[in-house]
Amino acid sequence: MLVVATLIAAVTFQAGVNPPGGVWQDNDNGRVAGRAIYASQSTPYYVFLIANTLALSASILIISLTHRFPIHLEVIVATISMIVIYGSAIFAVTPNESVRFRYVIAATSVPFIIRALIQLFNKVFRKE
Repeated sequence: MLVVATLIAAVTFQAGVNPPGGVWQDNDNGRVAGRAIYASQSTPYYVFLIANTLALSASILIISLTHRFPIHLEVIVATISMIVIYGSAIFAVTPNESVRFRYVIAATSVPFIIRALIQLFNKVFRKE
């Protein structure tokens, strides 16, 4: 399970840092160099960005559940660093007018909220 989660994290991280279609290389015809080409199609890019962020967050949640693992602290530090790098890359390649970032941040938090609700449900309704 951890191997699959790591593979998903690697693929989704790479897709976010280097979006499908690449980035514009020049500043011609209203384009900005370094911005995602795919972002010119606002709705499909938006769906891609939300789904990719949701998959990355879910896989990072699974990876972060490595309790009692000998290098748990190092895994947490690397995971936090990866989240920060992913976020900065998304902000760098996405034009401001194409995506509402509050939805991306909400997609990031969904797996963690679901996990917290499951734990709360188990604690409240656990029969002993």
